[in-house]
Amino acid sequence: MPAALPSRLRPFTTRLAPLALAVLLAGCQTLSAVDMASERQDDPMDGAPPITQGLDAEGLAALLTAELAGQRGDYRRAALGYLEATERYATPTLAERAALAASFSNDSELLAQAADRWQTLAPGAEAPSRLLAGLAVQRGDWPEALGQRLTLIERGGESDLTAFIEAALAENADPASLLALLRPWLPQAPRGAARQDAELATALLEVSAGDTVAAERRLSRLSDSAPALPALWLTRSRLAQERGDHRGARDAARRGLAVSPDDARFILMLAQSELRLGNVVAAETSTDALLENHAGNHELRLALARLYLEEHATEAARRLLLPLVDDADTPPLAFLLLGATAEAEGEIDNALLYYRQVAPGPEFLPARLRAAEMLIKDERLLDARAFLRIERLRHETHFADLVTLEIELLERAGLVDEANALLDRELDRTPNDEPLLYLRAMRAWETGDLEAMERDLGRVIERNPDNAMALNALGYTLADLNISERLDEAREMIERAHELDPGNPAILDSLGWVHFRLGEPERALPWLTRAYALMPDQEVAAHLIEVLWALERRVEARERLTEALERFDERPLIDALLRRIPELLP
Repeated sequence: MPAALPSRLRPFTTRLAPLALAVLLAGCQTLSAVDMASERQDDPMDGAPPITQGLDAEGLAALLTAELAGQRGDYRRAALGYLEATERYATPTLAERAALAASFSNDSELLAQAADRWQTLAPGAEAPSRLLAGLAVQRGDWPEALGQRLTLIERGGESDLTAFIEAALAENADPASLLALLRPWLPQAPRGAARQDAELATALLEVSAGDTVAAERRLSRLSDSAPALPALWLTRSRLAQERGDHRGARDAARRGLAVSPDDARFILMLAQSELRLGNVVAAETSTDALLENHAGNHELRLALARLYLEEHATEAARRLLLPLVDDADTPPLAFLLLGATAEAEGEIDNALLYYRQVAPGPEFLPARLRAAEMLIKDERLLDARAFLRIERLRHETHFADLVTLEIELLERAGLVDEANALLDRELDRTPNDEPLLYLRAMRAWETGDLEAMERDLGRVIERNPDNAMALNALGYTLADLNISERLDEAREMIERAHELDPGNPAILDSLGWVHFRLGEPERALPWLTRAYALMPDQEVAAHLIEVLWALERRVEARERLTEALERFDERPLIDALLRRIPELLP
């Protein structure tokens, strides 16, 4: 059995993401899917373009069915109806209506399908490209999003590649894959400001990819041709920070301030440079001036406190955070950062008090995790467990999350038997707790105990027949183990999960995989192709490559393999596939 859970079996988790200071202060536009459904109307389809010609009786009947479905609020059926109509009447108007309906259906896969059809029928239109770019960003497919964005720029759309690349890098996008697209495109970039923006974006990627020599050459050329470009000096400052030249970073930030005195990003870069040079007072002078110009901006104060904490200036961070505690509605993140500040100064019990004050929300679980880890590091495991037990009593809605957290910490400490005992004990107390049953099922899967896994997932499904995650987990496991006499049962479970959650890429992958196990690679391929478009991970890639190989589409299989080898640093399923089918390698 593998050591790690497949992605479609893991429960969803959350993480505490760092604040993006530059985006927060510069007010630059973030990149997301076109929010076609951002403002609901009584009938959202009122805004869709009309269909006025080219209809026969059958086509009119189909369109009326779609229209009525939209009016009843069945937007998924409406979108499917319009999409089907585009096969009969290949007009962009119908595809646009399909995309609008799909945007209200909460089915991202259907929305992507409608947008792709719209783009096919209207290859020169900006709207479908923007929609596809936004959807790619949402699923973390930054190369696809960049490709769509470059197409928009070629058609005369706004560039702003630098902001796009900043957003991608903030989300840990692979700079090498984006460079592979952007560098060959540069010669055809429009002249003027758009070309300069593209050069800056490329330099940012080069810095992130570690090619600082190429980045420096590119920025030096821009310094001669566009010295008044603020983003140039911001990038030069970042490059200097990257190579540890904090004085150079400070000088570049000062040049940027001279060009753009109101750009807060340069103040932040200046403060960071001063901190790394050990000039805490100078850094505080810069950030105090920034706070005066943004009075009452709690997000800015929190972001600055995080900056000081990252640079180990804990006292300065505390001075920024304490005024927030006096407010009637203290942001939970303030308590989390105060806890981190106290912890950094060795004030364990004080830090614990702050962590406990973090209210339910995005920071709740990270605060409890930090607190428990802190106590364990201080060799107070019993105190950490007592703390988590009390927190479970105080916050019943987070009961399963806190049990899961304690189990994880016990495993890290090598106390697997105690972790298992805790899970069994809590399930004896709350035998119908679905998240804990699911957790125990996944732990049974990790140890190869299929019977125990099926028993717990069966209890979840018996109690909640509409639990798509449990249906998919059990169905996928049966399919992956290739238990021939149970493959039809596996398919039925996965199909039921798909009915409940039609846009879930993990379920789409499971559908493809079970059809492949049933000896139906032709039926498997469309599901896997759609799954990989929505969730491009190594697991889905391995399934897609194997199905392409089985269909004797050898060139495509090897192309996908080459892409996956470049894209994924850790790829256990792809490596296992190559051991089974070594002929896959070119």
